[in-house]
Amino acid sequence: MKRVLRWLWFWLFVRPVALVLLGLNLRHGERLPRSGPAVIVANHNSHIDIIVLLALFPYRLLPRVRLVAAVDYIARNRLLYWFAVSVMGALPLKRRGFRVSEGDPLGGCAAALAQGDILILFPEGTRGEPERLGRFKPGIVHLAKRFPEVPIVPVFLHGAGKALPKGKIVPVPFTCDVAVGNRVPWTGDRHDFMRRLRAEMTHLRREGHFSAWE
Repeated sequence: MKRVLRWLWFWLFVRPVALVLLGLNLRHGERLPRSGPAVIVANHNSHIDIIVLLALFPYRLLPRVRLVAAVDYIARNRLLYWFAVSVMGALPLKRRGFRVSEGDPLGGCAAALAQGDILILFPEGTRGEPERLGRFKPGIVHLAKRFPEVPIVPVFLHGAGKALPKGKIVPVPFTCDVAVGNRVPWTGDRHDFMRRLRAEMTHLRREGHFSAWE
């Protein structure tokens, strides 16, 4: 049943919204992983970000593409939690400070990567201002350090924050640009890794002349 629901959601909602309502301009699509394990790291300005990212992958990979979602956000509503996990295929992340965050907070991510999944991670942790990079939280560092052989692929999104701004529930037609960066290897030093990751994201923004919206 879950597979059927996800199939319907993908073909009846994800693809039409991404390709008809929005329209996508993809740069360097050949850099996207064709199989897992892998981690997609993207900036986060809108709830529609996940729609845009999922639309980049062929349907055959859909069961393997997992959004890493904060438990303390999606668990606030039972229907939201069910939809995120059962239909979207989200992977709940137990963050520190939340009452259920016991044991290994990256255990779910580790298991998913071990079985060849492609994780989608927003290192800013929450939606920020459209096209403005916020501070990256350390979760991606721990994941890269723990799985140094897994490719970390940065993706810069532009336009999603205007198509569905924070606080809005109805998207508006707006072209979204997606730029895929070069893989960022784990170098053994967290500061160097974060510097390289942020530098690649900044390069993608400048390469596409993606200015911040005022």
